Amino acid sequence: MSDWTTLVSAEELAAALGSDDLIVVDTRTSLTDRAASEQAYRQAHIPGARYADLDRDLSDHRKTTGGRHPWPDAADFTATLGRWGITPQHQVVVYDSADGALAASRLWFLLRVLGHRRVAVLDGGWQRWSALGLPSDAEIPAPQATQYEASFDARRLLDAQDVRGLLDSGGLLIDARAGERFRGEVEPLDRVAGHVPGARNRAYALNLADGRFKSPQMLAAEFAPLFDGREPSQVAAMCGSGVTACHHLLAMSHAGFDGAALYAGSWSGWIEDPQRPVATGDS
Repeated sequence: MSDWTTLVSAEELAAALGSDDLIVVDTRTSLTDRAASEQAYRQAHIPGARYADLDRDLSDHRKTTGGRHPWPDAADFTATLGRWGITPQHQVVVYDSADGALAASRLWFLLRVLGHRRVAVLDGGWQRWSALGLPSDAEIPAPQATQYEASFDARRLLDAQDVRGLLDSGGLLIDARAGERFRGEVEPLDRVAGHVPGARNRAYALNLADGRFKSPQMLAAEFAPLFDGREPSQVAAMCGSGVTACHHLLAMSHAGFDGAALYAGSWSGWIEDPQRPVATGDS
């Protein structure tokens, strides 16, 4: 089994099932019906997969700031990894329903900023796995608990003040929301419509073709004009709540632009302070 650090195909994962150093995590998420997501996992999942809930396991809703999906503390997240039996040595593969845009890319980035290199998202997700007729079962694993000791790389997790500093220094902030939300024409989730002044818009869906990620070469060709010569350390991604922004971070890493940061609070965190400026339109 090769080291997978960004994406892995269903065929490659199927061939590696049963490997001692492989752990699979199911992150299928419905933002409108949380219970349905875990119920779907209990009915059928990739053999051996643990289940991760976006709100319970990959966010910290005890926090009153930090947007709609507050970033968890490292101690809490590593305790969750320990319950799943994950160690820093494991190859982890995460998947969601289809395109990796919700909790799969979020869990990928959580692990990457812990310093966990061998973690990848299943390209095409459960949808492609099922379409290919690959193995599934309904057994709920009982992993042997372990300890995972690590801390987050703070340089890759930005708050609102960091974002202002990034933009003031000529850095790039990429907003992964759909264009109509970026422009402030519609806002289905947050109380204020618009975007962070100075941000650039690239909808996360542009990373995909026919439900799978575009090739590294194609992604590199599309991101390079946005980067405009900047290093990844001068770039950050955001969205509505710090979830689909991770899709950009995964796509950029797959394209060879590894090392960009996440504005963890994203738009829902930005508007917590009514004094922060709001822009509408394309610029």
